[in-house]
Amino acid sequence: MRPRLASFLRDRSGVAAVEMVLVTPLLMVLIFGAFEAGNFFWNEHVVIKAVRDGARFAGRQSFSKYDCSSVTDAAVATQIKNMTRTGLTTGGTARLIGWTDTQVTISVTCQNNATNYSTKGIYTNHVGGAPVVTVSASVPYTSLFGTLGFDTTGFNLNASAQSAVMGI
Repeated sequence: MRPRLASFLRDRSGVAAVEMVLVTPLLMVLIFGAFEAGNFFWNEHVVIKAVRDGARFAGRQSFSKYDCSSVTDAAVATQIKNMTRTGLTTGGTARLIGWTDTQVTISVTCQNNATNYSTKGIYTNHVGGAPVVTVSASVPYTSLFGTLGFDTTGFNLNASAQSAVMGI
C-alpha cells in the first residue's frame, strides 16, 4: 500500500491542469471586465461626439431660430435632436441602442458682455447678445454582456457641448 501512495504523491502529470482550473475563473473575470470597460468607454465616446455634432449643427442655424431662452422653431429643435441622436437631421437609427430624442436636451442663453465677442462682429446688431446653444444628453448605458455578473442598472452616459450661434 505504501509504494502506491508514495508514487501517487510523486506524480506531477496533472499539476498543469489543476493550476489552469484554479486560474481560469480569474482570467475570465479579467477578460470580460476588459471587454465591458472597453464597451463603456466606446459608448461614452459616441455620446460625447454626438452632442458635439448636435451643438455644431445648432450653432450654424439662423439667429431667427433662437431667442435668449429657447429654440423658437420646433422643426430646428427636432433636427438638432435627430443630429445628436442619429447623426442625420432627418432621423434614422440611433447611434446607441435605446437612445431616444427625450434623452437630448437643448438650452439657449445669451451672453452680453462688452469685453468679449458677444457685442462685436456678427453679434453687433443682435438684441440680447450672442446666443449660445447647449446640447446635453443622458443616455442609459447598455451592458455588453447584459446581466452576466456586471450590474449596470442606473449607469448613464452624460455629455454636454456648447456652440455660439453664428447664423447663416
